[in-house]
Amino acid sequence: MKKWIAAVTGASLLLGGCMPSFQQEDEVIQENAPEESEEQTVIIPNFQISDEYYRTLLPYEPSPSRGMVVNNLQTNYDIAEFESGLMRVAQQNFDPETHFFQAGQFLDSDTITSWLNREFTDAQLQEYEMEPEENVGLNPVDAGGENREQRAKESPIYLAHILEHNYFVKSEEDESKVRLGGVVLGLAMNSVYYYQNDNDPFGPTFEEPIPDAEIEEQGRQMAQEVLQRIRQMAADDPEKAALADVPVTIALFKQEPRTTVIPGNFIGYASADGGSNELGSWNEMNENYVLFPSSEAQENYRDDETAFLNFKQDVETYFPNFNSVIGTGLYRGDQLENLKIDIPIQFYGKSEIIGFTQYVAGRLVDLFPEYFDIEVSITSINGPEALIIKEPNETEPFVHIYEQ
Repeated sequence: MKKWIAAVTGASLLLGGCMPSFQQEDEVIQENAPEESEEQTVIIPNFQISDEYYRTLLPYEPSPSRGMVVNNLQTNYDIAEFESGLMRVAQQNFDPETHFFQAGQFLDSDTITSWLNREFTDAQLQEYEMEPEENVGLNPVDAGGENREQRAKESPIYLAHILEHNYFVKSEEDESKVRLGGVVLGLAMNSVYYYQNDNDPFGPTFEEPIPDAEIEEQGRQMAQEVLQRIRQMAADDPEKAALADVPVTIALFKQEPRTTVIPGNFIGYASADGGSNELGSWNEMNENYVLFPSSEAQENYRDDETAFLNFKQDVETYFPNFNSVIGTGLYRGDQLENLKIDIPIQFYGKSEIIGFTQYVAGRLVDLFPEYFDIEVSITSINGPEALIIKEPNETEPFVHIYEQ
């Protein structure tokens, strides 16, 4: 057991799939910093967790749209996946070894809010005394008027949020400087439109599912429009001139319904070269989160569901009155890549925690295939109790018992 507990020091560093990279810390000049009239000094950290994670330029510069994602997305599961998944998308075009992360600086909260609005009709522009150039809402014109059900069917709100990430690279002419090397934008799309009855706006909420094909079609059209607006911002604002020639990648994220306990997923992305106003061909992400146990897992991933149910049964045998093992699996295509298992339980002593954790770690090795990551979080009413991490092709998991 001492060996397992000691191993956790490496476990937290190996989550990304390899040993961390220690490099010399660099103090460099950031060129074309948004909303800054002069160049500023930034630091490239000397520590990189793994080749799957970007180093963040320091000091950390909060985005002018910081916090909006919390209000605009449906669940905490979606919020976490939207932000972390967008970095996975970025890796398709921007190498984490040579690119450095900075929170998006070009789209502020007012801009994003206006883009998330519905497009106004001419009559609405006159009513609100707005100019045509202020008609920038990306969501469709309200086709239902006061009829909420008709609106839900004919013109739902498709776009829920826009998230911006910036990636910097060292200047080819002068390595003491970094310049903007790429912009990645995520468009969070709704999969369900929620509305109330016309005669009871404070009554029960109804749902109108949005077909996947419709989500994708609308998202691709919006992505192209967003790219053109990004380029136009560069032409209109000298402080955003860097957006003119930088490569841009735009990805579509499909939110899950409010009641779901798994996150949504990215469905595709497209990119434009520096200076181009046209997105290239779309690439499918082919990602999907699956709940264990569930009817979807039973129908589409029977072998994985069987392994999970056997594991769940063994846990319930150890604690006969317990049946709350929940798993979330990330699939790429038909291949399970990562499985996270949550086990909330009531313990009555440290020795009980240690014994249970050892038992669970052993069952992971015996019951699950070796080709995917597994992370088990054991919790109680007091908080985290133990963490178990098993990496692909490893026969011994990393185990940590938290000290309360």
